[in-house]
Amino acid sequence: MDERTALGLLADRLPSAGDDAAVVDGQVVTTDMLHDRTDFPDGTTRYTAGWRAVGASLSDVAAMGAAATAAVAVYAAPSFDEAELVDFVDGAADVCESVDAEYVGGDLDDHVEFTVATTALGRTDDPVLRSGAQPGDAVCVTGTLGRSAAALRLFERGETERANDLFRFSPRIAAGRALVGRATAMMDSSDGLARSLHQLAEASDCGMAVESPLPIDEAVDAVAQSGDERLELGAFFGEDFELVCTVPEDELAAVREDAPVDLTRIGTVVEREARSASDRSGEAAENRVTLDGEALPDRGYTH
Repeated sequence: MDERTALGLLADRLPSAGDDAAVVDGQVVTTDMLHDRTDFPDGTTRYTAGWRAVGASLSDVAAMGAAATAAVAVYAAPSFDEAELVDFVDGAADVCESVDAEYVGGDLDDHVEFTVATTALGRTDDPVLRSGAQPGDAVCVTGTLGRSAAALRLFERGETERANDLFRFSPRIAAGRALVGRATAMMDSSDGLARSLHQLAEASDCGMAVESPLPIDEAVDAVAQSGDERLELGAFFGEDFELVCTVPEDELAAVREDAPVDLTRIGTVVEREARSASDRSGEAAENRVTLDGEALPDRGYTH
């Protein structure tokens, strides 16, 4: 059973879950876990690990349109190396500082592999959920796609300095704040653009017609060997931590002006087509999301 199947199993028992973070009386809280063997390729510095691990949770706060306030982390490793531990905390503190939040500590533990569990806190009185997209809304994404995928290729080549730079992404807290009251639905793209679009469409009971070109990062062009691989790294790999959102047409220009990062329109929310027999049996309709008129597979990063 993968993570998505497990979440589906728990959905009835956790009716308040389903968005990027929980919101309780205006307090936003989210938690994540990353492991050495699955999340930190050989060559990842502890500074990058601290930045990336805490940044992943801050990205969930951003996806709710919340202001970030603080973060904590559990640092677990087979042994404690002074330089590695200090570098990790520096990375965690610096990514918090970059979004006007504070890294306030956590816990240390022994473990067979380097593992990090992070929790980020934020505040909002007007959270942006995944479920409000309306036909006619513009489908948009912040920044560029595929940085993490390009980084993985560079780690494999031993080009670790550039790879670490690409792995340290900017949590889109400020962009999320600019979208509050304007975006009708939003989430981050940690599972990949394609899967994010399907999740938004499912939550909002709509379809999405997406068109090329997608805002794929130039770093992908330096490592992709073909157009198909470029699309794979940009749309399906995931771990980009950009915001994927829907915005009413008449709000789009104002949001673009206020957002501190590029906001690219990639498509339009459309009415969901009639459910097929397979859809009624529990499988997602293949025509829920399209790219250039063709079905875009519901595929992405899987734990």
